[in-house]
Amino acid sequence: MADLDTIEETKGPAVRRLEATAALLARIRESIGRVIFGQEDVVEQTLITLLAGGHGLLIGVPGLAKTKLVETLGIVMGMAWKRIQFTPDLMPADIIGSEVLEETDAGRRTFRFIKGPVFAQLLMADEINRASPRTQSALLQSMQERHVTVAGQRYDLPQPFHVLATQNPLEQEGTYPLPEAQLDRFLLEIDVGYPAKEAERQMLLATTFGEEPKPEQACAPEDLIEAQKLVRHIPVGEKVTDAILRLVRGARPGAEGDASVRDLVAWGPGPRASQAFMLAARARALIDGRFAPSADDIAALALPVLRHRMALNFSARAEGATVATVVERLCGKLL
Repeated sequence: MADLDTIEETKGPAVRRLEATAALLARIRESIGRVIFGQEDVVEQTLITLLAGGHGLLIGVPGLAKTKLVETLGIVMGMAWKRIQFTPDLMPADIIGSEVLEETDAGRRTFRFIKGPVFAQLLMADEINRASPRTQSALLQSMQERHVTVAGQRYDLPQPFHVLATQNPLEQEGTYPLPEAQLDRFLLEIDVGYPAKEAERQMLLATTFGEEPKPEQACAPEDLIEAQKLVRHIPVGEKVTDAILRLVRGARPGAEGDASVRDLVAWGPGPRASQAFMLAARARALIDGRFAPSADDIAALALPVLRHRMALNFSARAEGATVATVVERLCGKLL
């Protein structure tokens, strides 16, 4: 039997790079776990979002550590992060920035652009659905194109650039539903539920006795950029690609959709959903230290990828159907 040194020598550079990145991600998760108790699925899906180079939408009632998670990620991954509290009176210029007129000592007047909080590597958009649709749309260009345009002048955003937005359930007062165009910009919709009993007990004791645990930096932004490049080079098999296409196309209304759900769907996922599946599945495999994603990754990511990219018609909602049950039915039939 070959010894460990011989096995190590036979590994290619790509394999060693993948293993090193997987080990780094394990350290990142460990550092986050010192501050965020429980919520393993939420942490995993948020890391998947960052590794895939996308933006995440965290849905949950207040007080479930959504803001704490984003703050912790910024510290652990060494990213310059900023927070915007979305309110009904927030204006687009409060996010992007604005030009101000300045006068020099010589009496010459010039405009100077003052950058807004969107110029950060990690942007926390807190309670994004409490702002008006006009203000919500101010994030569209920056999220998709990674730059903003003010008075005809282009300003590039820092690299990496990610938006992690939190949203309160729409049943609460003072909220504005996000438009479909902006929802589609989010790679995953992450459901933040109540913590398990033991996790809540651990959090209760750790945060009310003595000094609260502090997150520690585990990597630099450059490490995240390298990991994102690695994600895009992880191979995806034909079976996984076909599973993605079956699931996305089956969730659409009309003749193209699957027969079991086509009459329930008002509008379904577009090509961005397929792209999100492909990147997120690769990122999930990398976090687990695997060399390629599997159909299990697609099943695990189906709800976060599709939940905000499809809607049910009135008759389906009247019968008590939900997007979650429709996606579960599709996964059971097509995967």
